[in-house]
Amino acid sequence: MTAPSSSFKEEGRGGGGGGGGGRSSSGTLGYRRVPLRRLFRAGSVACGVQFGWALQLSLLTPYVQELGIPHAWSSLVWLCGPVSGMVVQPLVGHLSDRCASPWGRRRPFIAGGALAIALAVVTIGYSSDIGSLLGDSPTARLRPRAITVFVLGFWLLDVANNLIQGPCRALLADFTGKGSSSGPVMIIYTSITLGKDPRRAHRANAYYSMFMAVGNILGFATGSYSLWFKILPFTLTPACGISCANLKSAFLLGVVILALTTCMTLTAADEAPLNVSNHVVENYGQVVFDEEESPDPSFCELLGSLRSLSQPMLLIMLVTGLMWLGWFPFLLFDTDWMGREVYKGVPSGSDVVHNYYYVGVRMGAFGLLLNSVVLGLSSLVVERVCRKWGTALVLGISNLIMSFCFWIMLLISFIVSKMQFHEPGIPPKGIVVAALGIFSLLGLPLAITYSVPYAMISTHTESLEIGQGLAMGILNLSVVIPQMIVSLLSGPWDQLLGGGNSPSLFVGSAAAFASGVIAILYLPQFTAEKSRGQP
Repeated sequence: MTAPSSSFKEEGRGGGGGGGGGRSSSGTLGYRRVPLRRLFRAGSVACGVQFGWALQLSLLTPYVQELGIPHAWSSLVWLCGPVSGMVVQPLVGHLSDRCASPWGRRRPFIAGGALAIALAVVTIGYSSDIGSLLGDSPTARLRPRAITVFVLGFWLLDVANNLIQGPCRALLADFTGKGSSSGPVMIIYTSITLGKDPRRAHRANAYYSMFMAVGNILGFATGSYSLWFKILPFTLTPACGISCANLKSAFLLGVVILALTTCMTLTAADEAPLNVSNHVVENYGQVVFDEEESPDPSFCELLGSLRSLSQPMLLIMLVTGLMWLGWFPFLLFDTDWMGREVYKGVPSGSDVVHNYYYVGVRMGAFGLLLNSVVLGLSSLVVERVCRKWGTALVLGISNLIMSFCFWIMLLISFIVSKMQFHEPGIPPKGIVVAALGIFSLLGLPLAITYSVPYAMISTHTESLEIGQGLAMGILNLSVVIPQMIVSLLSGPWDQLLGGGNSPSLFVGSAAAFASGVIAILYLPQFTAEKSRGQP
């Protein structure tokens, strides 16, 4: 057992001998606060993860249609994300709360998730080549073997994303506890529950959101560039044309960025291993367990914890669920919307309309880059704005802005459908500028989406009497259930009502509006007040 360093002071009694952390007469422990620079580094892995996610959002829906899957069924490819998220994140969150690895609780899952992401994106990038080796014709409109390899890689990527995200968020939550420390501590009184620091929780999640924005910027910039096949010429093969080679090159670059950012996070997270001895857990952070009183529950029992959630927690989950029901039609079809409904291209049509489509897809990726710039700048002020106005009001207003943006997209689709372009495949500049402006403005509510609900849930984990990892997994249910609904129904729904993306965007706009109204009228105000002497 590692003794705490001399910087850990005891409160209420002297001499912390025996390697045990001190306990005051009031039942508190003395800890050194985790420096903000370590919070900053701990969130850096979000950049690498989000780089791959940005490529996934901007390029993979168009690419899977190029392999031969019709637009009406392309959304089903995304179904593994919510299915794996519903199972993997709560389970991984629970396991990471109790992980006894010498690396600590969260780091093994972060490292394992990063390796799985790297394997998945390489599989996706080389799916056409592998399909050709298995017997696909490179010139066929439908390439079933390549589709099979692609779907396997895509689903592995979704599982890996869910494997890494929960422990990353939980690590930040660990570091923002009022009792969080930078070294190991033996907690003898297992009834002590260390409180959360709301302001630092908001700041940590703002750092995470900022790194997500940086990853988005790099990922969407990479996706919008059309000459990667010249920089990495080995990616261009008989089975993998220019658009495929650009995608492959982008994912290979993503592996490098993920490796660098994962190393930054793993070296920042100086976790102490759990040491279960005499039913007592040794840990550096907030959550402690008495193993005699808290046996490992089954997964069904983990989900059963939903029944014990307080009304504010259920409201947070409801608002979050409606909010993501609004986001997913946009996130799944944003570049497809630009290629189909603004540039009037078709991914699997003749070479001419195929080119129109991919010009629109690249313009959509550029719009998402602008979106990420706004997201990154907004994430720097989210904590300050929440402290001034309250998180419920901020969250509600951001969802109303999102709803308004989707309505404008519907209006753009209607206007373009009635227009005849002067030059085929080249929409008027005003239409393109308006579409890019909407993509950019959506970065503001996206910054709030990426940070505020997680900060709210982390500051109220104590009442649940569960670990931060499991708490993040429970909140994730409010993300994966809407994604499952959109993945199953959006394609057939769009096809039923005309074959475009407008029907799904209409549902997204209505859900975002409902989320905003409920947040403003019913969600309790959570504030992040600044404590005296607090950085």
